[in-house]
Amino acid sequence: MKKTMLVLMTMVLALTLAACGSKEGNNASGSEADSGSLSGSILAAGSTAMQPLVEQVSKKFMADSKYKDITVQVQGGGSGTGLTQVSEGQADIGNSDIFANEKFKDGDAAKADELVDHQVAVVAMATVVNKDIAIDNLTKQQLVDIFTGKVTNWKDVGGADEKIVIVNRPSSSGTRKTFEKYALGTKSEDLPGNIQEDSSGTVKKLVGETPGAIGYLALSYLDDSVKTLKLDGVEATPDNVKTGTYPVWAYQHMYTKGEPNEAVKAFLDFMVSDDVQKTDVTELGYISIKEMTVERNDAGEIVKK
Repeated sequence: MKKTMLVLMTMVLALTLAACGSKEGNNASGSEADSGSLSGSILAAGSTAMQPLVEQVSKKFMADSKYKDITVQVQGGGSGTGLTQVSEGQADIGNSDIFANEKFKDGDAAKADELVDHQVAVVAMATVVNKDIAIDNLTKQQLVDIFTGKVTNWKDVGGADEKIVIVNRPSSSGTRKTFEKYALGTKSEDLPGNIQEDSSGTVKKLVGETPGAIGYLALSYLDDSVKTLKLDGVEATPDNVKTGTYPVWAYQHMYTKGEPNEAVKAFLDFMVSDDVQKTDVTELGYISIKEMTVERNDAGEIVKK
């Protein structure tokens, strides 16, 4: 009898341990499945000033084994286009250099209320000219006079006797709105003979190839094909932006319509991760959102954090 009882107890104990082991194994398997369960496709569209950053980070994101089942597609088109597309459900993320309420006003104000703002970096805009232009600095007033058509020859601002050719952006461009708001303090004019282009890359190409040309670009686009001008003697550098010395900058927004789904949230979290902020953001000429010692208040004024 004792031997029979001992055998039965041994069998019960073995079955119990097997069940526990099976349960733990299932839980571990479920956890692994959960960590790799994110999948789907993400479309991020809008600001061309943001495009180099979002494109580079999206490739890094998709190469990460945790997100291998998520596909990210990045398109340009301008901030206005990005905000419209995310508002209408045509894109998952609307990349923008401007706040949504600057795009959607008056009767469209409710559209801005539906969007959730995710600030991922700061971008600065610099005035650029053809490399043959002899000057290296413009005052704010000289810049206003050029972009409103009051000054049409470089000799009137200290340069050679040469016609000024403005390469501007369309009215829907967040880059243009940022430049107008913080560099000019007024709207620029679509003057006869001006060139207007949607793409920052095309603007750079045209300024570099067109004698007498002037335009403006995000720091992420600057290279030796164009000449960067100082504004009131201040260089457009990341350090001068971080401290508030250089004023022509804006937040880089990635808007979602409502709270993002898990895949989109994973990508947005990845954008503000320490690794991305310290490497990709800095390498591409943007400023980390975490390194700013100043911020803009609701009136657009620069104040200490």
